[in-house]
Amino acid sequence: MTRHKVAVLANLKKNAPILPGMTEDYWDDLDSEKTVNALQEAIRAGGHEAAFFEGDAGLQAKLIDYKPDICFNICEGHFGDGREAQVPALLEMLRIPYTGSRVMSLALALDKPMTKRVLNWHTLPTPAFQTFERADEPLDDDMLFPLFVKPAREGTGMGVTAQSIVNNEAELRERVAYTLDKYKQTALVERYISGREVTVGLVGNFSGPASRRLPARYYFGERTRDYSEAGLAAIRAGGITFLPPLEVNLEPYRESEAVYTNTLKTDLADKVELLCPAPLRPEQVQELNWLTAAVFRVLGCYDVSRIDFRLDSSDNDRPYILEINPLPGLAPGLSDLVLEAAAAGIGYTELINMILNAAIDRHDLRPSVYTSYAGGPTPA
Repeated sequence: MTRHKVAVLANLKKNAPILPGMTEDYWDDLDSEKTVNALQEAIRAGGHEAAFFEGDAGLQAKLIDYKPDICFNICEGHFGDGREAQVPALLEMLRIPYTGSRVMSLALALDKPMTKRVLNWHTLPTPAFQTFERADEPLDDDMLFPLFVKPAREGTGMGVTAQSIVNNEAELRERVAYTLDKYKQTALVERYISGREVTVGLVGNFSGPASRRLPARYYFGERTRDYSEAGLAAIRAGGITFLPPLEVNLEPYRESEAVYTNTLKTDLADKVELLCPAPLRPEQVQELNWLTAAVFRVLGCYDVSRIDFRLDSSDNDRPYILEINPLPGLAPGLSDLVLEAAAAGIGYTELINMILNAAIDRHDLRPSVYTSYAGGPTPA
């Protein structure tokens, strides 16, 4: 095995700027020192060198000085619509390889309405939606109550509470106005899917170059998909590892937290019951895995992602895609992806090195072909 010099890039909560008018959950996406230390330990256990760098304005000079072979990137960014894509854009300018999805995919996935437009174009099931820039905008005819309101470009359940579910026009206008005022961004309103909440993670990549489209081998006609184990086996053979689906048990919180809120994801994270593997029929797991791979591909993602679903209790548990997270949390013993891996018998060190190795293979970091320069690997 080749030993690589790995720069671990993240944004720590303790280093985040505090400015007037920030909401109390503004930095909930950012990582802890515990997570960053665990990443470094896992990478070193995999036989590599590792050092941490904060993903801030001084990163470029530090990377040129450190000369990494590859970066393990989990930077969420601080400001801007495409904040998760800012560090990857810098790395591409410096020609330094990195783990995870690239600039366009990260910017697209952060913008939930744009993601849903891509999913709709590919006829992948996602709840009907409408965006609001003013609270008094007319409601589209196909937007039937109950509806669900959330900020268009946030993660970790930010802006999501029990009040996000609206049952009439008055509640809708109030919640949209609240979202616009508090988060200073477009409000996303979508049809509320009542049912179980399930998330599926994957690690790896499709073999060879992939366009942002459904794999031809698994797409027959406009709406007929091959959810069979044989079809999924072909996807796995291409380099994808599906992790067991994880279900959030919301039953104890139905009266106060009918959805997976920011409170449940942060303040009560250690108390919420997570069922993994989720109690699903084999054919349900196969369909969720196929949809997970499809979203991963049409968004142009790499190395690792997690896709969130709701199973519609009014329609035979039909799965609806809520969103994709191409930078899933990696907090040891806590994050969904880590728990899914554990349920599959994959420990934390192995998971982190699976992600790293997927990127190393994708970038073809072979010592006989590549040498380091001030900005990173380049053909010798």
